[in-house]
Amino acid sequence: MDLSQIKLVATDMDGTLLNSRGEVSRHFFELFEELNDLGVTFVAASGRQYYSIIDKLKPIKNDIYVIAENGALTMWQNQELQTTEIDRDTYLELLDITRKLEGSQVILCGRKKGYIENYGQDFVDMFSEYYGRYEIVEDLAEVTDDTYLKIAICNQKGSEKYLYPALKHLENRLKVKVSGEIWLDLSHNLANKGHALQQLQLKHQILPEETMVFGDYNNDLEMMGVATYSFAMQNAHPNVKAVANYTTKSNNDNGVEYILSKMIEAKKATII
Repeated sequence: MDLSQIKLVATDMDGTLLNSRGEVSRHFFELFEELNDLGVTFVAASGRQYYSIIDKLKPIKNDIYVIAENGALTMWQNQELQTTEIDRDTYLELLDITRKLEGSQVILCGRKKGYIENYGQDFVDMFSEYYGRYEIVEDLAEVTDDTYLKIAICNQKGSEKYLYPALKHLENRLKVKVSGEIWLDLSHNLANKGHALQQLQLKHQILPEETMVFGDYNNDLEMMGVATYSFAMQNAHPNVKAVANYTTKSNNDNGVEYILSKMIEAKKATII
């Protein structure tokens, strides 16, 4: 494993770079400065809203690419590089389907903000961790002045058991992603982290063998496929461990930082 050749690093956020309290370690920011000095391009790739991601990575927000909403939006220094949206007819169709899922809450992930109906304060308190900008509306069908990037569905009993079976029939034309223990996302087929990361690889003329990625859940699977140095977290879903070429420590044991430190050491050794 020759980590000295890495030119691009992309990492998921929840369950990967963030610990279980939703925090980024101080050590990561120290390592990032070294990565930056070594000319390594860094990408935060998450199912989270763009504004939530840059809030977590505020000290370095102007020095990183952000792939948000599972690949539906790519940003650089607050400039929009690409969006992959759902058309309104498809959105209304999906809204009709997802509203019928008992015990679930539906979120419209728009370009400007996230939208929910009034599901109560407990849900808002939980939801606001992932959405820095949001609005509570009377009817999600009436949101017309925004771009539809993704529909996220939350079920506290479990997304894999209570949501995926009811929505997997849509996989022939959409991305249906179990993105967390209680989350499932619906988006355009090309709205995935792997496709978005490939666009950045092309932009910077970076090869898969010069790319390192980290992830823990099913919305990271496509990203694993475009990098030779693909790392599953110790706490990752079995599907991710099955496709990743390598594993690292858990998010609570700074698994990303552990590998980044080794990569920085390898790069410095080639300079000396």
